[in-house]
Amino acid sequence: MLFAISLTLALPAQASNLPESWKQFIAEAEKHGAEQLLLVFTSAAGVSKAELFCLERAADGWESAMPAMGASVGRKGIAESGTKREGDGRTPYGIFPIGMAFGYQETHTTKMPYRQMHKEDIWVDDPSAADYNRLVRKDSTSAKSFEYMRRKDDLYKLGLVVEYNTNPVVPGMGSAIFIHIWGRPFASTAGCLGLPEPDLEKVLGFLDPAKNPVIGFFRSDLH
Repeated sequence: MLFAISLTLALPAQASNLPESWKQFIAEAEKHGAEQLLLVFTSAAGVSKAELFCLERAADGWESAMPAMGASVGRKGIAESGTKREGDGRTPYGIFPIGMAFGYQETHTTKMPYRQMHKEDIWVDDPSAADYNRLVRKDSTSAKSFEYMRRKDDLYKLGLVVEYNTNPVVPGMGSAIFIHIWGRPFASTAGCLGLPEPDLEKVLGFLDPAKNPVIGFFRSDLH
């Protein structure tokens, strides 16, 4: 087990059996109008090994939709609230909407809006650029720093956008936060959430834009 919260793995998927401490996260998700919540936990500052729990609102309350999944976050763990900065290797703390799905194939089986990525598609991570933290074509930006969305290592073969620092965009607060395929088991990321490809497929099958899905990144040492 990664940490104490892993004890929930043995519990039935019923709202009454979700940990009492999760009520605060569920209440925050409901403020966003969410009926689906991906909860990500690490054990302490600087820890990149994580667990992902998929929750959904049912008629009698919130319940677990599937077994917990092993995951990874930024190489320097999850930041404390409001402290995420560009290039710091940390995953932002808090709850954020889940945006479009993306990948290399023309289409994919998911209810989420999907966009195929091409070699000229980039995500700008230059805080001084006018299109910072935006998906653009390479030939349309003067940004000095950016990330190719069609990578040779296939980490972005399939993914989802986390709507962190997107509305409004604040220069330097961090960019390009995704849910994507991990390179190897529990390999840390630059600030994103990494998952095994089969589990990412399950998440894509679970999410429904009509239920306003959100994702929450938290540390058990802060709660």
